[in-house]
Amino acid sequence: MKTKTSLTGNSLKRLRSACFSVANRIAIPSLVVGAALVLVQPCAGLSFEFRETGSLAVGRFLHTATLLSNGQVLVAGGYNGTIIVAEAELYDPASGTWTVTGSLNTARDIHTATLLQNGLVLVAGGKDSNAIASASAELYDPASGTWTATGSLSTARWDHTATRLQNGTVLIAGGYDSSNNVLRSAELYDPVSGTWEPTGSLAQGRVAYTATLLADGRVLVAGGGGVGGSLASAEIYDPTTGTWSATGSLNKARFEHTATLLHNGQVLVAGGLAHSSSTTSCELYDPASGAWSHTGALPTAVRCHTATLLPNGPVLVAGGIGNVAVADTEIYIPTLGIWMSTGSLITPQFEHTATLLRNGEVLIAAGYVAPLASAELGVRFGP
Repeated sequence: MKTKTSLTGNSLKRLRSACFSVANRIAIPSLVVGAALVLVQPCAGLSFEFRETGSLAVGRFLHTATLLSNGQVLVAGGYNGTIIVAEAELYDPASGTWTVTGSLNTARDIHTATLLQNGLVLVAGGKDSNAIASASAELYDPASGTWTATGSLSTARWDHTATRLQNGTVLIAGGYDSSNNVLRSAELYDPVSGTWEPTGSLAQGRVAYTATLLADGRVLVAGGGGVGGSLASAEIYDPTTGTWSATGSLNKARFEHTATLLHNGQVLVAGGLAHSSSTTSCELYDPASGAWSHTGALPTAVRCHTATLLPNGPVLVAGGIGNVAVADTEIYIPTLGIWMSTGSLITPQFEHTATLLRNGEVLIAAGYVAPLASAELGVRFGP
């Protein structure tokens, strides 16, 4: 059931203005203005239609997907429902097909994959084939389609985050260790030397959290799961000092949420698991004030979903799980602080990946309910 939204006359004007300023189309429900219902026409440019594209050779979830410098997408590792896999595949947007490429040296899931400035992809940590935290890291070379070992992490970890900093180094923080303890430690990867070195530790250990590179080069870490359950706390990493400092806390503790850097420099946090249930709650972080504020709620409570920043500024949230896996997709309009429903995924799913392609389409790959080999393209359309 769609919720009706109350708007003032000025808000309605902004809504109409926003509809004409974006590049795609989406249907907007009837809105309440005063005591009257007003039917707002569809926004030009925010409609998405999801279409089948080529299937992967290996069904999987808990994998990674990385947009390469050549426009292809590298999917690596994951869990196929029976074993943790080493297989990797490449998606070619021009043909809509997948091809097998070199396999990881270490099978892994719940790892990280980071595109480096030199075009190589750094994969680090995760659970290995024995479902134990791994300290190994390796590099994928798109030119040769092969993986080579690089320096190992100081601490084996999984369910951590990896963030490429503005100077090209990669910050890894948090996660679980090989004994499933929640970690506070963080380390930096130097692509030139291929080595890791410790950096300042988080004030609070956390897993299933988000790390967002801010416009000023700092990193915002928010929420996650900690020793005591869902976390509302947030921290900022300063690369110039290698230290973390506390910033404003989320209004709602959560983990398995998403965080997206918007064009205006704010960070949108959406959904997640709030203690024992998925939430519709969404918040905005303002780096200037260090404060969080409420924004429009998702129509559907979800966690383990994806959030993709679109070229013209909106954010596409797709799939996830509430009580069951969902096919819902929603678009957030930052200028209005509201969500609008758009086309549904072909297959309800969560723990999938979403990658914005160079042509503006969004590739949804693999995922779960039952390990999926299918892939879909979110295609924008307009008049």
